Amino acid sequence: MNKTNPRTYVIALFITIAIFGTALFIGDKISGIRITQLQGIQDQIAIDILSLETQFELLSQVSCEALADTPLLSRELGSLGDRLQATEARLGTNNAEVLRIKEQYSLLQIKDSLLLARVSEQCDTGIIPVLYFYTNDCKDCTRAGYALTKLRNDLPGLRVYSFDYDLDLPALKTLIAIHEITREELPAFIINGEHSQGFTTLSELTERIPIETATSTEQ
Repeated sequence: MNKTNPRTYVIALFITIAIFGTALFIGDKISGIRITQLQGIQDQIAIDILSLETQFELLSQVSCEALADTPLLSRELGSLGDRLQATEARLGTNNAEVLRIKEQYSLLQIKDSLLLARVSEQCDTGIIPVLYFYTNDCKDCTRAGYALTKLRNDLPGLRVYSFDYDLDLPALKTLIAIHEITREELPAFIINGEHSQGFTTLSELTERIPIETATSTEQ
């Protein structure tokens, strides 16, 4: 009976460790790149929103026709949200860096929605804002999130702002308190200022949205 040389086991062990270490290294590198990309998009969004706020102050005395030539919302918010969701799924919902970016993203969404509200007071933008509140452990919330992503892609005039109910962010807690959102009613929505809760089907959710307005507005 042939005996296996102990040296063979040692070599195999080192090869296994090397492969495992290389995989971890590549995974960390990819995660680091994704985080950097998120930070870059987020920084650009912050600049865009500050610019829009300044433009609004400068143009507040100008006609709505003039305001119509100026982008009302940061076009990158939806892209950042999608990338953040993918990164969160990879790194985990409790990853410190993901949570930090998620908090900043939530603040940007709140600022963006407030800017839209200010512009809408002066001009008929035709944009339908949807504030969506969810938790990561809510199955109906996950389904509602997919439905809203589809609606956002299908309806040019729909603006969806997604907020993690459990995020420890004072500004978000204030927003939740203002709209009197409770965990028991999640997923919850504020659609064009109207409180709505629960999710059953895409069709049912679509019926809550003023479709004609949302489809007639250009991005």
